[in-house]
Parts: sequence; C-alpha cells; structure tokens
Amino acid sequence: MLLADTQLSAPVRRTQPAVSAAPEPPAQWHRVLTVLADVSLLIGTRNVWTQAATHRISLALVISVCYASVLGCGVLALTVRSRRSLARVDLCVLVTGLILAACTAVLFHRGSDEAALTTQAARELVAGHGIYGHAWPWLFGRDGVAVTPTVTGGYDYTYGYPPLAPLLTAPLLWLGHGAVPAIAVSMGALLAGTVVLWWLLPTPWRSAATMVCLGFSFLPMYGRLGYPAVLALALLVPVVVRWPRIGRGGRLGPAGLAQGACLGAACAAQQLPWFVAPFLLAGLYSLRRGELGARAAAGLLLRFAGAAAVVWLLINTYFLVSRPGAWLEGIALPIIQGAVLHGQGLVDVSLYLTNGSDRIDWYSHASILLLAGLLGLFVLFIRRLGPAATVLPWCAFWLATRSQDGYYLMMTPLWLAGAVTAPHSEFVRAWQPRPRLLSGPRRRPARAAAAGLLLVPALASAVLAATGSPPLDLRVTALKAGERTLTRLTLRVTNHDDEALTPHFTLTKGQGMYPYFSVLRGPATLPAHTTAVYELRPPGGSYALPHRHQRVRLRVFTASPQTLSSAYVTLPTA
Repeated sequence: MLLADTQLSAPVRRTQPAVSAAPEPPAQWHRVLTVLADVSLLIGTRNVWTQAATHRISLALVISVCYASVLGCGVLALTVRSRRSLARVDLCVLVTGLILAACTAVLFHRGSDEAALTTQAARELVAGHGIYGHAWPWLFGRDGVAVTPTVTGGYDYTYGYPPLAPLLTAPLLWLGHGAVPAIAVSMGALLAGTVVLWWLLPTPWRSAATMVCLGFSFLPMYGRLGYPAVLALALLVPVVVRWPRIGRGGRLGPAGLAQGACLGAACAAQQLPWFVAPFLLAGLYSLRRGELGARAAAGLLLRFAGAAAVVWLLINTYFLVSRPGAWLEGIALPIIQGAVLHGQGLVDVSLYLTNGSDRIDWYSHASILLLAGLLGLFVLFIRRLGPAATVLPWCAFWLATRSQDGYYLMMTPLWLAGAVTAPHSEFVRAWQPRPRLLSGPRRRPARAAAAGLLLVPALASAVLAATGSPPLDLRVTALKAGERTLTRLTLRVTNHDDEALTPHFTLTKGQGMYPYFSVLRGPATLPAHTTAVYELRPPGGSYALPHRHQRVRLRVFTASPQTLSSAYVTLPTA
C-alpha cells in the first residue's frame, strides 16, 4: 500500500551545456593563395604613391591606407582560424586592389592609340558621322600616342574595332578631352570583370582572381591605356566560368541565354573573342552530344549561338546598314591592314636573327593554319584538351606577324576561369569523333599521325617564313650628318627577287621602329634583278645619332609581296 501510494523519483542527472563544434580551419594552400594575391598588389604601387605625393596628396594618403590594408591582410591570412574569416580577408584584399587600381587610373590616364581612336569614334558617333573608313591623323604624334606603321609605307589612322566600345564611350564624353572617356570605359570594365570573376569562382580560389586581374600591374596597365580588348575580356568572364555546364540537361535557361548574349557582346567589342568563340562552341556541342545525342545537342548549340548572334547584330546593325562596306573593312582591319612585323613570337627570327625574309606572308598563313589545326585537335581529343579551351586559341598568335604578348596577357583571367571551373572531370563523357581508323587496334599511332597531319601545315608554313632570304641587298654609300643628327642617307639597293618591289625605308634602334624616311632620289618601284641608288631624308629633316654601343639597323619593307630586308649600318655616334 505504501509502495503503491509513494511516487518513486529517480535522481536527475545534470547535463553540461552543449559545446559548439570548432570551426573548420582553412586549407594551407588557401592561405598561401591569399598571401600571394595580397603581395601582388605591392608591385608598382611605390611609383604610384610617389606621383601622388607630388601631385595629389589626398590620393597618396589613400594609397598609404592601402599599404596598411595589405599588411593587415597578410597577418590575418596567416592567423585566422575559420574558412569564413579567411573569405572575409579575401574580400578585403579585393577591395584594396580595386582602390589601388582606381587611384592609379586617376594619376596615369594618357591612354594609347586605341583609346584615342575609340574616343574620337565616339565623338563622331555623337555628331552623326560614320566611325569607319575615316582617317584621323591629328590624333597621333602628340602626347606620346603611338601609330601603327604598315608595309605600304604609310600608317593606320582609322578605327579598326567593332562598335561596342565607342557606343559605351559616347555617354562619357563629358569626362574631358583626350582619351579619358575611353579609359573610363576600359577601367570600369576591368574592375567590374574582376568583381564578377571573384564572385563566380569557388570561395577558396577567389583571391586568384584578384591576383590575376589586379596584381602584377599588367592588366590595370592595359585598362589605363583604354584597350577595347579589356571590355571584351570583362564580357567573356561570365561566359567562360563553368562553361562546360552550359545547357546541361538539355535546357539553356535564362543563365545560358545570358552567357550567349555576353559572348555576342564580347565579339562586338573587339576581335580577340572571335578566336576563342569557335573553341567554346565546338566544346559545348561535344559535351552536350555526349549527354543528349546529336540532334538535341545541335538544337541547343543553335539556340546558344543564336542568342550570341542576335546581340552581336543588334550592336552592329546601325553601322552595317548605314555603310556596310566601310563597316566590314573596319571590323576586319587588324587582320587585313598589313601592319609591319612586331612582337615576341617567331617573327623575331626575321627581325633580329637574320636580315629579313621574302616570304613574310607565310607567317600569317602559319598562324591561320595553326588555329585551324588546334581547333581540329580540340574536337578530336576534347576529353584531354577540353580544359585548355581558353588557352589554345592564343597559341596561334605566336606565329603571326603581330605576335605581341598583349594578346596573351589580356586574356589570362580566362585561363584562370578555365583552370578552376572546367576540370578534366567535366569532359569525361564528351563526344569525340572516332573514325574507324582512329578506334582500331592500331589507334595510338593513327591518332598521333592525325595530330601530326593537323599541325604539319602550320609548322611547314612557319619554316618557310623564317627561312626566307632578304630580296634586297642594301649598301650605304654616303651619309650627311651634323654633330648630333643625320640629315641624308644614300644607299645602293639591288633587287634579287623575280618581281618588281616598291621599297619603304626606315631605321630602327632595338625593337622600336622610326617613322619612314622620304625618298628624295630613286625609283618608286625597283624592277626585278636591277640596282638603283636611293637618297633618303629622315622625317622632320633629321635623325638623332645613336649612342656608343647602340646598333642601328636599316629596314626595308615591301607590300606586294610582303618582304623585309635589313642591314646593320654604321653611323657616327652622338
């Protein structure tokens, strides 16, 4: 009874309050990447601060604060304990880089020939005039604006890019004279593209975007020069990030259509996207065909390319309708203008190691053939080469007559985007064309032979160009010089070629090219296998004599056929 009426109570165990799990520490490589991005912002910053301290003290104070930010971010990158905290440090590094890039642009904004041409095209557009087929020589030769010489003995003074950059520059003409409006567009595009790339990349990789886009000072330099290619780069960023996933499952969706629109806008900003677009389109088809089949993949590719084409046409329609011939020649100008050899590629053999070549055209042939060969290799072996889609197109420029490193440098953020978001695992099931010969028992030697067949034409063309001989023999017979300048130069020129040549003469010191000399005496066209005497006058009437140990080279260009003949000349030293 008592047991029935008594309630038994068990002793209550006191529990300790739950301890939250410790935050997961960031990977050591993430810390190292953040530190590298932070350090890259220091490159070139001292010169910017020096100029600011002399001319704009307020900017110098801002840069000093950025120095403090770089130091603080370096400490935090190595000491924070959680991934979230390190992500915040990455954001601080990005903001510091953006501020430093903006301060540098405020101080250094003289621009380049491309910025001057873009701004002038915007002014002509606002005035209701055409922007293609018009020469503006007064833009050059002042404020250090360079000019592009051609093998015809002249210079290119016209606008030679698609129209998006002038369209965006026109509303900013109020910013001032010179090339400032075009520089504002390119710098704004660079900063916006950097933020977009930073945001789209996986969190641990974001500092790599800051480092590639804002560190080392080379991409901000192109932005300050007002290059339309920087605008094209910014538009390509959302296209390239995770591009193997475009149309996955057979549906483009708003995101895929937006990526197609950005590709079309990039192609309407500058010509460099024209070279990477075929690789992206071919890769997209192979990926979706491996997933959906040929018909569905073709339909999806047409919708994606259609979105790009519609945007490209919308931007170009006014210029296409108003003056179609001038428009077509203008947007193709960098390809057909016949600019003289320049760059860091194979052309250096003819420029510096030999006395020229009578087969200069073959450099261009080699570049085109290499681009086609690489595209063929990309399609045949996409499972291996797919991640390199954003790098392969630029290999062709190494063989081109204009092989300047800017073509590679300005697109390096796309290399990063491809490396991080387009790994080999994305291409495991991509479709690869496999004829019977390439899939049989002897497939390895057959595939090697196929790769060789695709690349041999380009290599053969390159060898032909580099091994050509100079068609003109050049001998200096007399010169007239003052104490510090050369005023006349007399040459004996022999044409060993089988065709008549129209020579154009200049002198070079190092890698630069002096303006063409005027011909006072001598035939305009030198017949085949003949000799003539030419008397030349420097532009402006005088040419500064070289310093001791400085070598001067006489260069002679011809346009049809394209040839280069060179010879070292001995001049009095200043």
